[in-house]
Amino acid sequence: VTVCDPVMGDKWNGEGSMYVPKDLLPVYRDKVVPVADIITPNQFEAELLTGRKIHTEKEALEVMDMLHAMGPETVVITSSDLQAPLGNDYLIALGSHRKTKADGTKMTQRIRVESPKVDAVFVGTGDLFAAMLLAWTHKHPNNLKVACEKTVSAMQHVLQRTIKSAKAQAGEGNKPNSAQLELRMVQSKKDIENPEIIVKATVL
Repeated sequence: VTVCDPVMGDKWNGEGSMYVPKDLLPVYRDKVVPVADIITPNQFEAELLTGRKIHTEKEALEVMDMLHAMGPETVVITSSDLQAPLGNDYLIALGSHRKTKADGTKMTQRIRVESPKVDAVFVGTGDLFAAMLLAWTHKHPNNLKVACEKTVSAMQHVLQRTIKSAKAQAGEGNKPNSAQLELRMVQSKKDIENPEIIVKATVL
């Protein structure tokens, strides 16, 4: 199973910008994505790959269909600037799993996950997300809802432990630095292996 996180850029204050050379876009779009089973772009990367802007959940689902058409069976838009039903303190991720049944018909499962925003900049969250999604889709191959709940819940456990530890190191009133915000992976071993589900997904 091949997972591709098409790392190209992100949005800051609503404006998207690439942090890799523009020449990489056609390589991802034409060569890498078509051979991937699972892709995990953020909203900006999904827009780059398809040439379509996303303003609504409906448009996001259409973009995921376009990404399926390129090859991957599983598409998860890991973060978006769509308005979360739970409010501004939540971040929306959207997932879509398409499989072909024995009789040739296609079946698609779509989900939305709303997770609490964490006010800090971490390094490695995309890598952790892609790795966890690979593991949990392997264990739950036909249930993207459960795979995403376990992935995002594990992420929340790791991020909450990291921010708590970083704030303790930085001391009262000080902002943690990047070294203090290093993900507490080893300390989170149990949560990674068997996460308590604290984030639920909605089937669309």
